[in-house]
Amino acid sequence: MISLDTALQRYAERLAPLPVQTCPLAAALGRVLAEAPAAQTDLPPFTQSAVDGYALHHADLVDATEASPVRLPLVGEVAAGAATVPALQRGTALRIFTGGALPAGADTVARQEIVERDDAEVRLRQPLPVHADTRLRGEELTGGTPLAAPGTRVTPGVIAALAMAGVGAVQVHRAPRLALLVTGDEVARAGEPLQPGQIFDANGPLLQAWCRQRLGQTPPLHVVADTLAATRAALEQALAEADLVITTGGVSVGDHDHVRAAAVALGVEEVFWRVAQKPGMPLYFGQRGAAAVIGLPGNPGAVMVGLQVHVERMLSWLEGAGATTPAWRAGVLSTAVRGDARRELLMRMRVTVDAAGVAQLQPLDRQASHMLSNLTEANALVRITAPDLAAGTRVSWIPLGAT
Repeated sequence: MISLDTALQRYAERLAPLPVQTCPLAAALGRVLAEAPAAQTDLPPFTQSAVDGYALHHADLVDATEASPVRLPLVGEVAAGAATVPALQRGTALRIFTGGALPAGADTVARQEIVERDDAEVRLRQPLPVHADTRLRGEELTGGTPLAAPGTRVTPGVIAALAMAGVGAVQVHRAPRLALLVTGDEVARAGEPLQPGQIFDANGPLLQAWCRQRLGQTPPLHVVADTLAATRAALEQALAEADLVITTGGVSVGDHDHVRAAAVALGVEEVFWRVAQKPGMPLYFGQRGAAAVIGLPGNPGAVMVGLQVHVERMLSWLEGAGATTPAWRAGVLSTAVRGDARRELLMRMRVTVDAAGVAQLQPLDRQASHMLSNLTEANALVRITAPDLAAGTRVSWIPLGAT
């Protein structure tokens, strides 16, 4: 049995980013950059007005006062997107709108709120500095500037930043292909009549929902009978199709636990089996070529922990955004917790933030690995590394849900 930290380190050692491909920017959400995209233009690409107002020369306003306004004839206008922009002569003004290109000869903009005007002229009662209310060409960045480092996950904000800089396609790591295997003769789908000895399946819906939230895709799900032949056939097909195979159940030591034996028969190298954590101790990790297998225990509470802590790490390495450990956050226990001397506990809790900005973690009842009902209120998974912790003890946690 290995420690949780050792298990996480094994993923870093054994998993490599998937191949690189060109992806249209519009389809890149959630993917991880393999190369740094560069700006295709200066930002802004031309000097422009930051407001609706009047383009003019700041030197024309040197003598403007409240009692003696400067009067400038109004000689035209510049709209945003105008293909041609008239030059501005000294001693005149042009109406200009937000985003409009600053005319040649102009070096400042007077926002309309400080300008008096009629059809023929504008009047200003105060001087303005050069470049007032203007956006200078290249003030944010110049063309060719790298915009995001390799390993950056593409978010809506990243897409917007790249699009503004003229980037239409990016180099990203291929999205992982997953296969999901749920073992167990006793499981039935929710909504179907339960036969004697059956339970409703939570693992299949949990796996698919988690993957859909985390990856934006719903991998195929196969329910596998508790026989070695069925397990081997399902695993063989999954290994041929997927980068990562996730199984639930069948990884312990019972007579009907066949995942490890099937993996051995198919030439899968066992990297580790059993992790000093609760829930989820009989956890399996193996590899065959570029394909990886993670075998999660059958209890759904352990499956949730396995997804949040282990599968999340595996995906991050395959996607090219690898980090050895989850992004643990700091918080304090609101009540005492009894831990386990042999294994770390990964407990479902409710996190709230107090007036001082401290994350307060409230343990919840029904923590057993076969129980899930507290997930309707739990929003944190908390790492308990000592046998007994008092209220106020500082602990580490991650949000429950796809990260």
